[in-house]
Amino acid sequence: MKTYTLVKNKYSESDARKLIDNFLDKDTFKEILDPTQHLTSPHLEMIGKPVEFDDGVVIGSGTLNKHKVFIAAQQGGFSGGTIGEIHGAKLIGLFRKAIIEKPEAVIVAFDSGGVRLDEANIGLLAASELSRAVLDARTAGINTIALIGGSVGCYGGAALSAKCFDYVIMNEKGRLGISGPVVIETNKGVEEFDSQDKSLVWRTFGGKNRYILGDADDYAEDTIKSFREKASNIINKPKLLNLENIKQEQKMLKERLEKYSDCNDSVEIWEKAGFREPKNIPSMEDDKFIEEYNALKEVR
Repeated sequence: MKTYTLVKNKYSESDARKLIDNFLDKDTFKEILDPTQHLTSPHLEMIGKPVEFDDGVVIGSGTLNKHKVFIAAQQGGFSGGTIGEIHGAKLIGLFRKAIIEKPEAVIVAFDSGGVRLDEANIGLLAASELSRAVLDARTAGINTIALIGGSVGCYGGAALSAKCFDYVIMNEKGRLGISGPVVIETNKGVEEFDSQDKSLVWRTFGGKNRYILGDADDYAEDTIKSFREKASNIINKPKLLNLENIKQEQKMLKERLEKYSDCNDSVEIWEKAGFREPKNIPSMEDDKFIEEYNALKEVR
């Protein structure tokens, strides 16, 4: 009979502050614009929607294995972690501050459905300015690390920004996509994508598939400790943001499209990629999946 062990500090079940407290070195986090400053969205208040004093994102600084970092974590439980004017301004400001103060990395734990529809164009502008701020920080030589493993996932404008980072680290429960399952179904019909088919959603947007396809740079277990270890390994290894690296990424995307364009499901992609048991990947334990992935990588 299989037994289950309760995992302490599961990443996917942690709110923003708990995540940061357990991710950084003990007692090093210093929050910027904490809730006592009552920084709420004026737009939500005007239309009678609930507000939060941090507008769904926590930002600040601390150390990770004694390395100075700036960090932010979105709170998926508030408005789906969506990016509005205040939410976006806090993230953008963090990156601009990083360019001045030069931490070794800026780390953002994404948990967002994208742009906040209640704030419409202002939210869209905030998301685009966030991508610009990320690229500006990278140009200044600051490593940027995106963590995706929360309950909401990372979609829309948040996904566009996350993919501007040097690195993306995911677990299986974190999902990544420009358009979410409901958006695809609404626009293309249930025949194209059934948003109620949770197995389909996870094998399409989930961390295993994103890691196999190269959209995620590393794969973590669903613990804060695992994400912390993965981030620590790359904290002093920023990627050069130059034309040559951009060309290499475009080459990878072209080759991926040519290889998998006739596949109708992720299982077909995994089979074509060479996995021995493609149908079993969704239910594979993390260590077994990584073992299979690394073995396949060595063969390549």
